[in-house]
Amino acid sequence: MYVVLVHVRVKEDKVDDFVKATLENAAASVKELGNRRFDVLQSVEDPSRFILYEAWASMEDAAAHKETPHYQKWRDTVADWMAEPRRGVEYRSLFP
Repeated sequence: MYVVLVHVRVKEDKVDDFVKATLENAAASVKELGNRRFDVLQSVEDPSRFILYEAWASMEDAAAHKETPHYQKWRDTVADWMAEPRRGVEYRSLFP
């Protein structure tokens, strides 16, 4: 399994908007054939910080996700809300 943790920090006045847009994207993403998990995590200490935990059957499935209309809508919608560039960190799942 191919896993990506996307680290996001949004502008404080855009947190609620970001949550709404991101939950819409996540709801569509979990319906993709290769998706195994799509978690949206918000920091308790700093509510402007998020991690998107994405698990895919393969690297190709993760790449295909970026071609979907819902991802592209999310990407374009949240772009100006970022306090810093988002950062994806790739992992290989060892268990389960």
